[in-house]
Amino acid sequence: MHVQPLRKHFVMINIRKLEAELWESADLLRQGSKLTSSQYCMPVLALLFLRYAYSRYKMVEAEILQGRPMRGGRVMPVEPSDFAAKSALYLPREAQFDYLVNLPDNILDAHLKGKDGHDINSLGEAVNNAMQLVEDQSELLTGVLPKTYTMFADDLLRELLRIFNNKTIDEVGGDIIGRIYEYFLSKFAKAVASDDGVFFTPKSLVKMLVNVLEPKQGVMLDPACGSGGMFVQTGDFVNAAGMNANSQMTFYGQEKVEYNAQLCLMNMAVHGLNGRIISGDEANTFYHDAHNLAGKCDYVMANPPFNVDKVKAESTFAAGRLPFGLPGVNAKKKEVSNANYLWISYFYAYLNDHGRAGFVMASSATDSANKDRDIREQLVRTGDVDVMMSVGNNFFYTLSLPCSLWFFDRAKRPENRDKVLFIDARNYYTVVDRTLNEWSEWQLRNLQAIVHLYRGETEKYRTLLNDYLKILDNVSAPLTNERLEEIIKTGDKEFSTRFSACLEREKQDAKKAIAGASRKEKKQVEAEWNETIAYWEDLVETAKQFEWLVEKFGEGEYQDVLGLCKVATIQEIEEKNYSLTPGAYVGVAEQEDDGVDFHERMTEIHNELARLNTEANALMTDILKSWEDLTRKEAQS
Repeated sequence: MHVQPLRKHFVMINIRKLEAELWESADLLRQGSKLTSSQYCMPVLALLFLRYAYSRYKMVEAEILQGRPMRGGRVMPVEPSDFAAKSALYLPREAQFDYLVNLPDNILDAHLKGKDGHDINSLGEAVNNAMQLVEDQSELLTGVLPKTYTMFADDLLRELLRIFNNKTIDEVGGDIIGRIYEYFLSKFAKAVASDDGVFFTPKSLVKMLVNVLEPKQGVMLDPACGSGGMFVQTGDFVNAAGMNANSQMTFYGQEKVEYNAQLCLMNMAVHGLNGRIISGDEANTFYHDAHNLAGKCDYVMANPPFNVDKVKAESTFAAGRLPFGLPGVNAKKKEVSNANYLWISYFYAYLNDHGRAGFVMASSATDSANKDRDIREQLVRTGDVDVMMSVGNNFFYTLSLPCSLWFFDRAKRPENRDKVLFIDARNYYTVVDRTLNEWSEWQLRNLQAIVHLYRGETEKYRTLLNDYLKILDNVSAPLTNERLEEIIKTGDKEFSTRFSACLEREKQDAKKAIAGASRKEKKQVEAEWNETIAYWEDLVETAKQFEWLVEKFGEGEYQDVLGLCKVATIQEIEEKNYSLTPGAYVGVAEQEDDGVDFHERMTEIHNELARLNTEANALMTDILKSWEDLTRKEAQS
């Protein structure tokens, strides 16, 4: 019998398909214009921004209209102030995406007027007008959006609007502009992404930074802010906690590349966030503290470019924010040969006496030698290094390199003052495809749970278990000690075993149902069963993540887990020459015995190989004999 899902299953969006369609739009621009990639990339992204802004606008509008008071028998119209109250961007009618999509092919037939009263004679002028109207609604966006669409033919723009008029965009959440920006970087790498080490920060890494820092209120700085993903995820985290990000947080950013800064401002605006972003030469963090924030930040988050060289040592030293001194300098050229420890020093220097920092860094920095090692020793001895986490390959969309996540906390609890939590997460991830890995939502929360237990925040761990059991155990009551003990005693694979059996049964039923469906109904039947199977697959994966967590930490007491995590003292770190590489502390987990005798299996493989070689030789002899017979017959004839 076809089992209907007990809850709505959110099917993963095919991001790659969406990206391919966006790339198709870029191809259209390239074919229909003489613009360079750097020129046409921004207009395309701005249209995407407008489309996503419209999607968010319609969602917030629906919330506002619920229970809206009436006057004279009519619902009171929405106003810009209504959207401001919900930290959303208000869009005048002429700036709404569906308005532009539905304009007539001959724009003159619409008798349109621009915001300043001039006649609009082309679709390009209509889009320019829309961009100006959006800028008027947000001081953050003033002068940011492109207004160069008259360079494109109307039929070209109309096709672009059609491509972006895609319901998939409504279903994609989070930092979509950053994700698409990263995709464009991979395509236009030579033309746009010319700076080594500049690449988009994957969403799951940003979420991990935010989850560990747990921002609540105060000043947040990203001194290498790129397309603004750190701000977006921080805003989501604060809002999800029932607070208003704009009233609780003050966002500051520095971004040397003005093009990236424009994307950041668009990204923040569409998520209803306010902030101050400085770009250009004065935003070069090596030489400028553009916002004068040294020692004033509650939170610092960043993914700086890795392994930057040729940084002017004298200018950098004069700019300050180097509590541990300069890293290695090329005496002849007077240049810092690798800027990783400049960034690490800055992140620490920006913090106030209770601030927290989280950032992405090249894996090599945890164990680099010479002056880097000396700076690392000073840093460890402050007692403010909180958590170190290793991340495996293929987390970056365009690069396969591994990395590390570093976390500082100037106000650690006394019990952890001389300790550091090391987590080796290189073997813990979800495979998206052959070239991309990420952490699922449950995996993110499981890694966060290790940090909670290290910090003594047992209630947060129990909240996570409750959230699991609301799905797996179908309970709504708070988790009791008795119920948790019962679950742990029943076996660590109880849920996944049961759900896996259900999944297999559903697959068999689906196969029969699809095979028995008429040609007309087959597509609909297959879609329904795919949704049901996806639901059970989701349950199985959720169960596995729950069991992974409970197997290691039970009812909620931190313990070192071989191959995963260890709390090391400063003395232990000193004994390892101040290495901050998690693998040096957590060790290697024992491999499960698969029941196969190694020597016996190798003997079997050797015998099998010998047999195959014998058969191959015999086959070759037969082929040669046949060839000789054939040649002889031809010679006789």
